Amino acid sequence: MAVYQLDDDLWFPDPRNGEESGLVAIGGDLSVERLVLAYCNGFFPWYAFRSSHEPHWYCPMDRFVIFPEKIHISHSMKQLMRQGKYHITFNQAFEHVLEGCARSNGRSSEMGAWLGQDMKNAYMKLHDEGVAASLEVWEPQSEEAEKGKYRLVGGLYGVSLRNAFFGESMFSLVPNASKLALICLAKILEQTGGLFIDCQFETPHLKSMGGEHISYDRYMDILNGRTTSECAAHAPRHSQTEPLPDTDN
Repeated sequence: MAVYQLDDDLWFPDPRNGEESGLVAIGGDLSVERLVLAYCNGFFPWYAFRSSHEPHWYCPMDRFVIFPEKIHISHSMKQLMRQGKYHITFNQAFEHVLEGCARSNGRSSEMGAWLGQDMKNAYMKLHDEGVAASLEVWEPQSEEAEKGKYRLVGGLYGVSLRNAFFGESMFSLVPNASKLALICLAKILEQTGGLFIDCQFETPHLKSMGGEHISYDRYMDILNGRTTSECAAHAPRHSQTEPLPDTDN
């Protein structure tokens, strides 16, 4: 098992050689090209500021995903959705959702304040390129509801490539807002032929909503099952000594 040091060249090592935790590499940058290459090969970045000022790149061999058609909607969530209490939008307030995730409880201490300014700038650039997207949950203000005034009370953001959605983070200022965002995202993906939502790691919250484990090999088979030009446009020339695994078969 090894952790690789990335340089300025666009490449990633074979994730099968990484640590059991899923950590495969450290370093490199957070350019649009590197991030697209990463997600198209199952990698995602994480900062651990207490131990390093370089991005850490994870690619677990055991993946936790939600298939859109298998999203579990509890009885209480069905009731909440029928009430129509909240207004849902897609990709209308990306920066606000990003800030909401950064400020939500526990984020400042979790993994060394991973969602710092460098990460936020990187995902804003991805959003500008049409690669990153958000889903927002709005609550009408009681005294101004008739005037169309709403308050952002939850949401999620992630990366959308190859008909899959790679979830990065979510937040909730009122009960169940993040669950509602996830359910609505799954419904959108189901209607548009989405393959899966990559949850990165298992949590009780995500497991209760239908998350399941699949192998990295199956993950890549599903991801490469659709022909797109999104990743090919950013494909690097890999070093012969440090190639990415061939995932196109």
